[in-house]
Amino acid sequence: MEKQQVDVAIIGGGPAGLNAALVLGRARKRVVVIDEGRPRNAVTGEAHGFLTRDGIRPGDFRRIAKEEISAYPNVSFVADTAVSIAGADGQFQIATAEGLTLESKKLLFAVGMKDRPLDIPGLAEVYGKSAFVCPYCDGWELRDESLVVINKGAELLHAAPIISGWTNRFSICTNGPDELTDDQREELKQHQVSLYDSPIKSIDSNDGIVHQVVLEDGTTIPCRGIFFKPELVPGSNLPQSIGCDVTEGMIIVDDFGKTNVSGVYSAGDAASRVYQAIIAASKGAQTAAAINNELNMEAWKHVQVSQ
Repeated sequence: MEKQQVDVAIIGGGPAGLNAALVLGRARKRVVVIDEGRPRNAVTGEAHGFLTRDGIRPGDFRRIAKEEISAYPNVSFVADTAVSIAGADGQFQIATAEGLTLESKKLLFAVGMKDRPLDIPGLAEVYGKSAFVCPYCDGWELRDESLVVINKGAELLHAAPIISGWTNRFSICTNGPDELTDDQREELKQHQVSLYDSPIKSIDSNDGIVHQVVLEDGTTIPCRGIFFKPELVPGSNLPQSIGCDVTEGMIIVDDFGKTNVSGVYSAGDAASRVYQAIIAASKGAQTAAAINNELNMEAWKHVQVSQ
C-alpha cells in the first residue's frame, strides 16, 4: 500500500489541532489530522468563553471547524487512532489502529488530556450537567447558587477566592484529610467557608442535577452545583514513546510549541496547565505558524544547497 505523504501530521482534533490545521492549510501545507473522535469535553452540553461560539455544543464546534477547514483541499481528516511512530525529523512514519500508514515531515501532538475514572459515587452522573471543573467555563450558569467545591490542600487557597467571584454560598469537601495548615483553615473560616473532611459517601442527584452531597459521617450538604479537581492522564503515550520530555503528564515545549525532539511539536491541553478551548486554539495557531516557518526555512535552504 502506498504511503500517504504530508508535510504535517496532527494527532488530535480538538481546538488546538483544528486551529493548527486551519493555519497550516492556509499556508499551503499538506496536512492530515488523525483523531479518534472521543473528546474530553463531550460530557458537557455547552462550551463557553470562546468568542463567537459562546454556549456552543462541543460536537457542533468540531463540525463547524471541519466545514471551514474543508475550504482548503490540502487538509484531510482521518477518523482513526495513531498507535506508533517511527523515523525522525523530515520523515516520520505514523501507523494507525486501522492499518493506515502515513509519512510526515513534522508532527504536532494535540492529544489533550483524559479523565481518570471518577471514584466518588454519583459524580459521574452529574459531571458535565451540574458538576464541572472550571468556573471560567461554567461559573456563570451557577452564579449565586449554593455549591460544593471538592478539592484539598494548599490549592484550596487558590480555588476558594476564584469561586467566590461567582457565589459566596459554597462549602468545601476534601473527601478525606484536608492537607491544610492551621493558618489556612483559619483563612477559610474568616471568609465563612465551611470545611468538611469526612469522606464523601455519595452525590445525590435527579437527571444530572445535584441536590446534596452525603458524607460518611452522616452530614448532608445541600447544593445546586459542584466544582471539583479532576484526575487527568495524558491523551496519548506516543510523545513519550518517541522521546519527548514530559513532566507530570504534560509535554514540555518552548514558547513556540517545540519539544526536545527535532521536528516534533505540541499544543493545547497536552502541553499546558490551562484547560480552556480558546487558549488551546490560540496555542494551536501559534504552533502551526512555527511549524510552517520551519518548513519554509528548510525548503529555502535546500534550494540554496542544490544550486
